[in-house]
Amino acid sequence: MSEAHNQSTLGGEGAAGHVLIVDDDAEIRNLAAKFLRAHGHRVTAVRDGREMWPTLKTAAVDLIVLDVMLPGTNGLDLCRELRKTSKIPIIMLTALGADTDRIVGLELGADDYLAKPFNPRELLARVNAVLRRAKSASESPEPAKAAATRLVFEEWTLDLMRRELLNPQGVVVDLSTGEFDMLLTFLEAPQRVLTREQLLDGAKNRVATGFDRVIDVQISRLRRKIEASEDSQAMIKTIRGVGYMFVPMVRRE
Repeated sequence: MSEAHNQSTLGGEGAAGHVLIVDDDAEIRNLAAKFLRAHGHRVTAVRDGREMWPTLKTAAVDLIVLDVMLPGTNGLDLCRELRKTSKIPIIMLTALGADTDRIVGLELGADDYLAKPFNPRELLARVNAVLRRAKSASESPEPAKAAATRLVFEEWTLDLMRRELLNPQGVVVDLSTGEFDMLLTFLEAPQRVLTREQLLDGAKNRVATGFDRVIDVQISRLRRKIEASEDSQAMIKTIRGVGYMFVPMVRRE
């Protein structure tokens, strides 16, 4: 699959770009495509993964709107495959109330989600926000993140090059994509209180939507992995009514 992520199409005030819609519902495809085109975006609409892959090989796509419930290979599996070779932003379309799909999609590396049925204006707002952030990230890389290859805390090491977490004994601890991004967000701002919105925003530049359960689930999983027992000193402290704080000091190497 082509990694061509044509940043030149991301210019303009609305960060207009080439949006690929993958949805087997013709009415939703046509409605979303028409609305996005009316607001300056170039749009390609396809029915499923079989039509998605050839499009990505032949066109520079800036963002993918990907339905979870697709015939053949579902959207979550397509997202997983995409993230093996591409950093193209992905907005997942999920069924209303399908919390599990939303959590899994974000953990697999999706940048945002939108529940069906949706207002076309909300889709446009999310598309514009994700494209702006992708453009900003490509133009303004953070020197501190680029310089550091490892973040060390309490004898634990987060290897940024390998995207691995090593425990004090040097054993790799398995982390999902979402858990890695969440931990990295904490380590970039140790001993600072972060709201749920800041955590969502920091993890893969996702659009903050107040989806508290995503944060709570991932933090619960992180705690089980880095805090050896219930008697251990908490590394991730809950600040009631505000958010969370990563307690240990962090050293960059």
